[in-house]
Amino acid sequence: MSNEPHPLDVVSPARIAQLVEDVAVRKAKLGFVQVFALAVLAGAFIAMGAAFFTATITGSELGMGPTRLIGGLAFSLGLVLVIIGGAELFTGNSLIVLARADGRITWGQLLRNWGIVYVGNMVGGVGTAVLVHLTGLLDGSDVGATAISVAEAKMALPASEAFFRGVLCNVLVCLAVWMCFAAHSVSGKMAVIVFPITAFVALGFEHSVANMYMIPVGILAGAEADVAGLLGNLLFVTLGNVVGGGVLVALVYWLIYLRPVKG
Repeated sequence: MSNEPHPLDVVSPARIAQLVEDVAVRKAKLGFVQVFALAVLAGAFIAMGAAFFTATITGSELGMGPTRLIGGLAFSLGLVLVIIGGAELFTGNSLIVLARADGRITWGQLLRNWGIVYVGNMVGGVGTAVLVHLTGLLDGSDVGATAISVAEAKMALPASEAFFRGVLCNVLVCLAVWMCFAAHSVSGKMAVIVFPITAFVALGFEHSVANMYMIPVGILAGAEADVAGLLGNLLFVTLGNVVGGGVLVALVYWLIYLRPVKG
């Protein structure tokens, strides 16, 4: 009998940690143009998932739980496009902390990647919001009213709530990305993405890149513009996302599987 692993064998968590770290090193060393272009795509992809979410929950009479469940399933489109299509997403790139902890990249390389990707995600998210606005589909419509309601609720979030919702959101997002390394097929990657992403949406957690679309599109649809609320949401949600993905996922797994053991 062959000793080769069966293609359906599950990749071990320790092996996933090694794969994530190798990919993180490559990401940190990519050229500016490639990183920025891939980041713009990711912002647009997440925006498409957010737009799908907004349309899906509009007019639902199923109650909060079932409505959020359906909305979460729709929003999963965004990360499916990022992972399968290929793009650079700030929240998922929190996992690059793994390579920094192991000393394979510098702080400068880490922060360079995050900075370029964050700005690129913003361009993709806001750009998609403008395009959706220009379609006229939100003008005076029920979907437009939903977009306004969502944006105003996000801008009104207290800083502490925005932060901790960001923490828990990116724990789930980064676990979804992490588990994709165990999947051997497109369908397998989609399957491990859907449940964590649906969960964070249904639970009301906060995703910084999604908010780069959802708040601007709500403002364009007629929500009261609140610069302090917009910037405050993005600041505290972003910080929470970094802690959730970079510390509670990447650093924890580094401590478990990759930290050098001194005898």
